[in-house]
Amino acid sequence: MAKERILVVDDEEEILELLQYVLSKNGYAVTTVTSGEEAIAMVRMMRPDLVLLDLMLPGVNGLDVCKILKQDPDTAGISIIMLTAKGEEIDIVTGLELGADDYITKPFSPRVLLARVRTELRRGTKLTSETPATVRIGQILINLERHEVFAGDELLDLTYTEFLVLHFLAHRPGRVFTRYQIIDGIRGDDYAVTDRSVDVQIAGLRKKLGAFGNYIETIRGVGYRLKDNP
Repeated sequence: MAKERILVVDDEEEILELLQYVLSKNGYAVTTVTSGEEAIAMVRMMRPDLVLLDLMLPGVNGLDVCKILKQDPDTAGISIIMLTAKGEEIDIVTGLELGADDYITKPFSPRVLLARVRTELRRGTKLTSETPATVRIGQILINLERHEVFAGDELLDLTYTEFLVLHFLAHRPGRVFTRYQIIDGIRGDDYAVTDRSVDVQIAGLRKKLGAFGNYIETIRGVGYRLKDNP
């Protein structure tokens, strides 16, 4: 079986050596680069299964790299885990809003990092194996295979994570999901969930859905649901 390919992006040589050692030892094919420009070019060339992306990079920073890759339909489905010394909520939330799939703060435990990598690499197949490719709820049409959402006649520009959250809610309309169930459904049950990260995705979805934003209901003290008869 072919090894899963991981691109590591960091300008600290010691971090690159550590990550290459840990990941290679656990069976992954690892490529390393040290700048944002190199990261964008390498992702487009090699199409890795996952990118470990430092935020503080020379030239194009990690947040901009994430934004560029997630806005490109050819690379939007590639998982990105942010590696950052910045642990403040605003940095984490900004990365998630741009479409990053997870984050790990430095310094990190190699065991924790491996667990997060394994979870993220499992995530894509979990959702697609359990949900239909196309779902229509009222005036919202979701196509998983084409990574498209139409609200009425408008094609929406969603981040990859916003798309997955909406599709997850839509495959069981009317059912209330807790924040933990939403994260479990799209990323795996050992993902480090925060209420804030889920709320950010929901807020972004409602804004982009415009007149159809009220399709997503907040159930106080429980979580969220998508109306089954909007």
